[in-house]
Amino acid sequence: MPEHIKKKLLEEIKQLEHELAHELPAEIKKAAALGDLSENAEYHMAKQRQEFVNARLGQLKRRMAELSLVNLSNIPHDRIAFGSTVEVFDTSKDEKIEYKLVTSEESDVTNGLISTTSPIGRALIGKQVGDIATVVTPSGKRELEILKLTTIHDEAATATADSTEQ
Repeated sequence: MPEHIKKKLLEEIKQLEHELAHELPAEIKKAAALGDLSENAEYHMAKQRQEFVNARLGQLKRRMAELSLVNLSNIPHDRIAFGSTVEVFDTSKDEKIEYKLVTSEESDVTNGLISTTSPIGRALIGKQVGDIATVVTPSGKRELEILKLTTIHDEAATATADSTEQ
């Protein structure tokens, strides 16, 4: 798992756990002291927030577990997968586009970072140079011809070679 993603998730988990253990119990106690709970908006809001925080914590912890299971040795060396940088020719737009397949937490479409779970990401996964990926979008089908592929392994090898040259 990319270290900055792990750090971001852990920070959010820590913040939510603090809110759940310290801030929300104080809010609930304060609201309960106001009297009749059936018509106490502050109490109901605090309880709703508590439910939301619990649900979000569960989501984040599951995501951390999922990401920790990613095994780089299972990522193919010759096909598009997580971490690949791909240059495609979009026939519908008549232009070349570069994408990098990343986790959903890192995705930023405007900078070419697309999630492996996005429609484009799913269409590209498993393809090789020369293949055509068909993406179904709300505005119709798009065909992307794979022109160039750099896998996560290629990037790691290049980074290692660059660091040994210096």
